[in-house]
Amino acid sequence: MSAEQSPDGFLFDLYRRYIGEPEDRTDVYVGFGLFLGGIGLASIALLLFLWSSTFEARSAAHITWAEPAYGIVMIALPLLMLGIVVLLPSERRVLYTSIAGVAVTLVAVVGFLYAYPDDWNGYGADYTAQVVAIYAIGLAGLTASTGAALIAHYLDMAQRVQAVETDDGDEEDELTDADVRGDIDEAMEDVELSWGGVQKTEHKRLSFSEDELDEVSIDADAGTKTTRSTGVDAQVAGLKGLKGGETKTTTSQSTVDDQTAKLKELREQQRAEEMATADDDGSPLSGLLDRLRQLLGRE
Repeated sequence: MSAEQSPDGFLFDLYRRYIGEPEDRTDVYVGFGLFLGGIGLASIALLLFLWSSTFEARSAAHITWAEPAYGIVMIALPLLMLGIVVLLPSERRVLYTSIAGVAVTLVAVVGFLYAYPDDWNGYGADYTAQVVAIYAIGLAGLTASTGAALIAHYLDMAQRVQAVETDDGDEEDELTDADVRGDIDEAMEDVELSWGGVQKTEHKRLSFSEDELDEVSIDADAGTKTTRSTGVDAQVAGLKGLKGGETKTTTSQSTVDDQTAKLKELREQQRAEEMATADDDGSPLSGLLDRLRQLLGRE
């Protein structure tokens, strides 16, 4: 037994592949037995008919081989069709109709064996029409029951496929916003976001409910600082500064001539101070004046 073969056997594998899961082991064995038995009987009947054709028509040898060939093939077809009904998961009334049809065909076979060859096809009493009519009635009932079993099996398979597709659609519709949000949070759990190069910091936040602040009077204007926007360019510059890599540049509003004039004035002031310092150090009069200031200051 191969590794892929079911432990139940080849017949059960064949049944599951083409029909479905068997409801009863007996149905599988009986159904395949009737089906394969009908095929086997038809093959035997064909061989007997071919062998009888080698003899002279209606001779003793021809009748000896032809009579069982006709009888066997008349039984083979009903058995094959009954095997199909047994294999399919059909209703009991369909099965009973098939069995009744097979019974009617068996009556016709017995009538054929009785009438052939003396009362068959224009000879003797000629019971050909009666036998054929009985066989046709049984075969018609058997054909109707077999067709009903096949249609019922097809509808059952279609309903199963539709049920599977409906279940798949319901599972897709059950996806809610909470499920989507949970998937996003799970995917972003290990991701650290930063704004403009600012590192993520761990801190604690205080939260207050509206009920806790109902009885507390809070001055909204106390200790607040109002910041007014200076324009889009200033905001863009501030964002660039947060990102890092760009520094704030301060530009002078004065011209080159103003800066030159201030530099000359500063140099003249330094030169005047140096001359005054030189005069104070080299003149005796300046020393006398300093003494007088000191004396007057003491008085």
